[in-house]
Amino acid sequence: MTAPLFDAAHLARYTGGDAELKAELLALMCEQAERCIGLISSAPDHESWTSALHTLKGAARGVGAFALGEACEAAEEAPQARWPEAARSVAQAFGETRRCFERS
Repeated sequence: MTAPLFDAAHLARYTGGDAELKAELLALMCEQAERCIGLISSAPDHESWTSALHTLKGAARGVGAFALGEACEAAEEAPQARWPEAARSVAQAFGETRRCFERS
C-alpha cells in the first residue's frame, strides 16, 4: 500500500481539531468496518461483495484511512476466486489502521 494508514490532518480539517468529534468519527468508522468486513467475508454474490467494499472504502477515505480505502478498491476488482485473499487483505489493512487510530 502506498497511501498513509491514517492522515490525521485530513480528519482535522473536517473536525476543526475537536478531539471528541475525532474520537466519535473514528469509533463509528471502526464499527462500520467491522460490519462491512463481516459482510465481505460472507458475501454470496458480486453485488453484495462490491456494495460492502464500496461502503467501507468511502468510510475509510472520509476519515483519512487512505490505505484501507486502497485495499477496498483493489478488493472490489478481485475475481471471485480471489475473494478470500482479498477479504484477508482488507481485514489486515483495517487492523493496521485501527492500531494507528489508537496511537493518534
